[in-house]
Amino acid sequence: MFKFAPAALVFASVMLMAAAPVQTVHAQEAAEAVKPVKQARKLRLRKKSAAPVVIETRERLVRRVITVKGRRRVVYERAATVRAAPPAMSMGDLAGLNLTRDPLDLKSSVAFVLDEASSEVLFEKNANVALPIASITKMMTGLVVVQARQDMDEVLTITEDDVDREKFSSSRLRVGTRMTRGNLLHIALMSSENRAASALGRNYPGGRAAFVDAMNAKARELGMTDTHYVDTNGLSSRNVASARDLAKLAMAAHQEPLLREYSTDPKAVVYAGKTPMQFGNTNYLVSLPDWNIGLQKTGFINEAGRCLMMQAAIAGRNVIMVFLDSKGKLSRTADAGRMRKWLEALRPTVPTAAAVPVTATAAPPLGGS
Repeated sequence: MFKFAPAALVFASVMLMAAAPVQTVHAQEAAEAVKPVKQARKLRLRKKSAAPVVIETRERLVRRVITVKGRRRVVYERAATVRAAPPAMSMGDLAGLNLTRDPLDLKSSVAFVLDEASSEVLFEKNANVALPIASITKMMTGLVVVQARQDMDEVLTITEDDVDREKFSSSRLRVGTRMTRGNLLHIALMSSENRAASALGRNYPGGRAAFVDAMNAKARELGMTDTHYVDTNGLSSRNVASARDLAKLAMAAHQEPLLREYSTDPKAVVYAGKTPMQFGNTNYLVSLPDWNIGLQKTGFINEAGRCLMMQAAIAGRNVIMVFLDSKGKLSRTADAGRMRKWLEALRPTVPTAAAVPVTATAAPPLGGS
């Protein structure tokens, strides 16, 4: 088993690195202070004779062709150049988890791999840290719906209460859309449809608040001690769990045939009334013939980074894989590919219990994401 220490020591190294530039600046200022007076006088004369400073306005002229009274005219308009906003930092970044190295050079700050049959931990990296989990939340939503034995043929209606006021995400389900509970569950798990997940929670006995209570009760029942839910779709960054906890959720959800089917369908046509709507899976790996995936859920919000929870058959055994706070749109699935290659190479010729755990300490990243 590979095990990586949490990033508790990272903060100390970050603070030391942050302090270093300050000391350099002070040293430079001290060196300037002891320069001869003549040299300082020359420097002042140079500044006086220097050309005036031109401030760049970052404006440019844009050529446009317009038509005036049937004739084409070329005009030039001023357009300001907008600087790209810096990438948002995830909660994992703020905790320094992205500084933890691992032998596979994973782009995920958190990784956890478990043998489903034996519960043996095969790989571990920052797996006990509770972080936002984004739409992986929907797997618990599905588990509560299925185990409550609610009528999958009951027709539910999307209302204004299902519109995302947290992240203002888009949805193909307009207010007033009518769809069966089964179809809503299907696209919530397969396509990560936020309004579908919201409607599922709202149409639970006692409403959404009672549904979230049921989610947290199920988490406690499964021993997910680092987990807390506040909504049914994962849009809030206050939905948190550790990778180790999510492995427990994946093992429980994998026991439900409907969750296995709905989460791994590559695509499906569902009906809103009499109108067919086609949806696809957010995880393209389920479409690849060389992958045998039994359950999966993706997730993304800025605070969580790219996330993936998956059950798959690899090298003759069923494994649970969890990746949190991955950098780059395809990095979570690429990490799954790296992990699969590693597991295939690891295929034991002797009992895995004889393997010696390897621990790596947190260190500055090698660069890139």
